[in-house]
Amino acid sequence: MKGFSIVKAKDVRDVYAGTDVPGEFRPLKDALKTDQVAITYLHIPPHSDFEQGTGHYHDKIEELYIITRGTLTMRFDNNIVKVPAGSVVRVAPKTKRSHRNESDELVDMWAISKRVNFDDSHLIKIFWEASEKAAQKRSNK
Repeated sequence: MKGFSIVKAKDVRDVYAGTDVPGEFRPLKDALKTDQVAITYLHIPPHSDFEQGTGHYHDKIEELYIITRGTLTMRFDNNIVKVPAGSVVRVAPKTKRSHRNESDELVDMWAISKRVNFDDSHLIKIFWEASEKAAQKRSNK
């Protein structure tokens, strides 16, 4: 067994391909064969509501979000902030969260957490109002 693995995010299946959700969501933990860490690549096109007005939280999992390109509008409980490239965001368990791209530029983000064999996430069907600046559906372009 090798002591390392290398995976290109673009080679991992996009969970949102074929759906109305704008952008890409590519979980890499299985491709990397990680034991302890979960990592997901997210690509959010300009003017799109990636989570489509929904939000979520985790019971026990702490998450890190690393913004590597663009500026993302993020909501944490009742706080809405703009997070630019080069930023790392820590989100504690139980904190409600969501994000959208209201800018003219692409956003790339990596989500990192502890790898677990259970789902402790909870969907919030209506977390914030639809943005006039961010489309709720995938563009047909």
